[in-house]
Amino acid sequence: MITLEICAGSVASCIAAQEGGAKRIELCDNLLEGGTTPSYATIALAREKVNIDLYPIIRPRGGDFLYDELEFATMQKDIQLCKELGCNGVVIGLLTADGKVDVPRTKALVELAWPMGVTFHRAFDMTEDPLQALEDVISTGCERILTSGQRNTAIEGVDLLKTLVEKAAGRIAIMVGSGVRANNIATLIKETRATEFHTSAKRYNESRMVYRNPNVSMGGIPGVPEYGISQTQVDEVKKILELAK
Repeated sequence: MITLEICAGSVASCIAAQEGGAKRIELCDNLLEGGTTPSYATIALAREKVNIDLYPIIRPRGGDFLYDELEFATMQKDIQLCKELGCNGVVIGLLTADGKVDVPRTKALVELAWPMGVTFHRAFDMTEDPLQALEDVISTGCERILTSGQRNTAIEGVDLLKTLVEKAAGRIAIMVGSGVRANNIATLIKETRATEFHTSAKRYNESRMVYRNPNVSMGGIPGVPEYGISQTQVDEVKKILELAK
């Protein structure tokens, strides 16, 4: 039985994830930076609108995963707010300067989050030794690791993903993410033997703006339409789940 988690960048995407049949949502802001903590209102409204598992990401900024004391304090406050709002879990990832899992502070956040669940996100993919990182994350009490196998996409990282699933041996879930699509989900299931998968299942909806100033760009990111709204698509979620059977 496959569990599909949707990385949702808005309340609308959360609703689409649920309608498509996903079992869990990772709620993020700023997906183009890899995801940062969404606003209080976004989390609250998402919790009102969907009843599947909701896991906001707890990441105070983009960039690396080495956090100072103020950032760590922010993460603690955000976890407390998620608990008060009735979230099922949170998503975290903290590293040391030498590329190892920050075990003491990760464990402290896991304990703070209880009884919510905790996913360790793709900060894992930036560790120096993934097999040691696997053992370290297990020791913190996290319930799963989101990883692409330390490559840009899961397809590229399939060999390490398979090894991680084998080494985890049921002690922690290995959730495969990054580049998971309808056209590769069957291959990833077969090759990795993982049972949890993570995708945004998104497309860019056309903006409803009529006037469009040709002299100003607010984004300028290659491949991202200036007048496009990123949103999870119900049909894409359903398609991935159908092909995962």
